[in-house]
Amino acid sequence: MTSYRTNITRSTTFTLSGFSEMEGLEHWLAVLLLLLYAISILGNILILFIIKEEQNLHQPMYYLLSLLSAKDLGVSFSTLPTILAALCFHAPETAFDACLTQMFFIHFFSWTKSGILLAMSFDCYMAICHPLCYSTVLTDIHVAHMGISIIIRSFCMVFPLPFPLKRLPFCKANVPTHSYCLHPDLIRLPCGDTTINSMYGLFIVISAFGLDSVLIFLSYVLNLPSVLAIAFQEERLKTLNTCVSHICAVLIFYVPMLSVSMVHRFGKHVPEHVHKSMSLLYLFVPPMFNLIIYSINTKEIHKRLCKMLLGPKL
Repeated sequence: MTSYRTNITRSTTFTLSGFSEMEGLEHWLAVLLLLLYAISILGNILILFIIKEEQNLHQPMYYLLSLLSAKDLGVSFSTLPTILAALCFHAPETAFDACLTQMFFIHFFSWTKSGILLAMSFDCYMAICHPLCYSTVLTDIHVAHMGISIIIRSFCMVFPLPFPLKRLPFCKANVPTHSYCLHPDLIRLPCGDTTINSMYGLFIVISAFGLDSVLIFLSYVLNLPSVLAIAFQEERLKTLNTCVSHICAVLIFYVPMLSVSMVHRFGKHVPEHVHKSMSLLYLFVPPMFNLIIYSINTKEIHKRLCKMLLGPKL
């Protein structure tokens, strides 16, 4: 009995796996990931700086865009330490509590992004369908309340995730699939019953992301008649371009995130490199595309970026 208790304990460390199946190319992969990190971090800092400095960007849509950039920075800084340690310094071990903390912040920022995208779709709906009420409904105070509500909701949903894991015994090698800690990945490691963990994770994915995505879809269904009713073609195309940009940002976020969640829960026989590739897409693709979508399609941000990078003559 004593021996059994000794073997089934809560381990104090996790060994975060790198990309052993890409042996010989790990250095190139590290360079690529660090380059993506640098572009994402510097790009989002630039967007935050531009929105802060440009008075004409002190509007609800850009406040929400600044929240989106802050969220992308949060994800980058949450995952960077362990990826650097695993790929560059060959120090894959991380403490149990540190892994749970990283898991909390990764999922917290993901849930926050879902709420921000919902708020941005509401902003778009008000601007297109109820332009006369826009300035009275979306005041600075109301936008601040929306942002605080999004953060509180995300915190309340993600906060319980680590505690059931801390109660479970770990009696196998604690080697997650990735170089960072994700809840769907960690619940595969304990030798105890993880039904509660899995069901709660699936519940919040469906209730939060499912509800948000339905409301976002509904907002664009309601937008479509108003957009098509715009008399001037140039204005109609401009409005459609704004809607399409936001829809792309929504799809780029939801599709990889839901794919990762479903594959981890139901794709037990899927090869490990597929898990890793999908998680990298989930981690790096949305922030990169957000930069492209909002820096190119937002005229004011695009103009200021060009001025900063290429000189004042532009």
